[in-house]
Amino acid sequence: MSTADVPLLLTRRRIWTIFFALLAGMLLASLDQTIVSTAMPTIVGQLGGVEHQVWITSAYLLATTIVMPIYGKFGDVLGRRHLFLLAIALFTLASVGCAIASDFWAFVVFRAIQGLGGGGLMILSQAIIADITSASERGKYMGPLSAVFGISAVAGPLLGGYFVDHLTWQWAFYINIPIGIIAFLIVAFALKLPTRKATKRIDWLGVVLLSAATTCLIFFTESGGNANHGWGALMTWMWGLGLLVAMALFVMVEARIEDPVIPLSLFRNQVFVVTAAIGFTLGIAMFAVIAFMPTFLQMASGTSAAVSGLLLIPMTAGMMGTAIASGVLVSKTGKYKIYLIIGVLLIIAVLLTLTTLAPTTPIWLICTYLAVFGAGLGFMMQVIVLVAQNSVPAGSVGTATSTNNYFREVGASLGTAVIGAFFTSRLADRLTDVFTATGASPVEAANATSTIDPQILNGLPWQVQKEVVAAYTGALAPLFWYIVPFMVAALILTFFLKQISLSTESGLVARGEAISGDEAERLAAERQSATPRDGPPRRRGRPIDN
Repeated sequence: MSTADVPLLLTRRRIWTIFFALLAGMLLASLDQTIVSTAMPTIVGQLGGVEHQVWITSAYLLATTIVMPIYGKFGDVLGRRHLFLLAIALFTLASVGCAIASDFWAFVVFRAIQGLGGGGLMILSQAIIADITSASERGKYMGPLSAVFGISAVAGPLLGGYFVDHLTWQWAFYINIPIGIIAFLIVAFALKLPTRKATKRIDWLGVVLLSAATTCLIFFTESGGNANHGWGALMTWMWGLGLLVAMALFVMVEARIEDPVIPLSLFRNQVFVVTAAIGFTLGIAMFAVIAFMPTFLQMASGTSAAVSGLLLIPMTAGMMGTAIASGVLVSKTGKYKIYLIIGVLLIIAVLLTLTTLAPTTPIWLICTYLAVFGAGLGFMMQVIVLVAQNSVPAGSVGTATSTNNYFREVGASLGTAVIGAFFTSRLADRLTDVFTATGASPVEAANATSTIDPQILNGLPWQVQKEVVAAYTGALAPLFWYIVPFMVAALILTFFLKQISLSTESGLVARGEAISGDEAERLAAERQSATPRDGPPRRRGRPIDN
């Protein structure tokens, strides 16, 4: 510890103060993602990047995924406070850059910088919670962190739609500036955590190779899912080859270096491996549904992107409810395996029902399915992270947190790209058939297929509208069968997950960097009641509340 040599007092008041500081940081990152998704068509249209708009999402996703393991490891080595402040500063400054960007590619660069900050906000929030709370109590805090994402999922599309309709798209980024400044000030004053100096050589080569492998992975999936390239394209498999080479070199380096960025010993830990595998499969299912259901809902209901976001409120409510409830129950009982099993079963049930989607399926029924899907996610998402953290020594909690999230992001990339490729291919064929049947020439049918949106759909004859919605359901519904085997694999994995006791010490206490519980409360009360003539507390045998 740099503030060094004396432990921190983790009183209940301090824990809650730090927790609210983390909520501010999480709100900053989560709200931005949903606001931008609504404003995206306007942004790319005004900046002249319609044909390259995938880069806006890819740049953010790539940067976020790359830095996850880096923030996790560096937080374990150097402490997390300064890194968290850095993440907020990067995100906020990049928001200014996005707002003032007058060129599409400059905007993409600033989105990537936002990703560098956003990845840190997600990982460090979860790791800091593990620093200040024991695994046996952590569920009560991790549930509300998930709820922040749920609230943002509803508020973001509404705000984005309002900004686009009544102000300018730049306000989707201006709003981050006051939130970022407030979050930075709260963290600067409230987030008092120990800092450290690195005692071992930092694994820079591992960082570079992992970044290269992640870059190849993202572009491999993007290229494979892109209609201009596809899975049979040479470029796609060049990225795939780059991924294999970078990963092979990464494993060789990590096996030899003293302090690797991702210790291979993690993969000899059965509990950690099982949670990583479950996270990978969950990423496939979660993002495949989230990526394509909003588009389907827009076309099926004929609403705008902003309004269709309201149709996802049931999913958000389901996720928030079970995330908070499961967190409290895990803290009370110490049992976690049952909630993962329930979550997987709920998701499998919903995937099976989604395969029956038809043009006549009522919107309210689809929203009910999504509510149950969200409930399944809520049972699983934070519990997986908690179990992964609990399975490793206190000194590796950041690395375990980031690596677990990393595998979920890998699953999300693969799931979105592969399912997306199948969906767009099937949809294009069906829509072309629909417009050809109306008497359109092949060129006209192709143009109509590529430009269809809810507003255009509402202007078509009623019979053609029905056929278009049928094309969407016919393209999307069968694809959920492809996701079911992954979740069945996740169900099997849950039965191999060992139920181990949850730690009763927070990370800081386990590392000898803090005092908690009744002793912390007593020492804090003594300090508060001390008279000025008592002077500052002596370093010998008494902790200083840094």
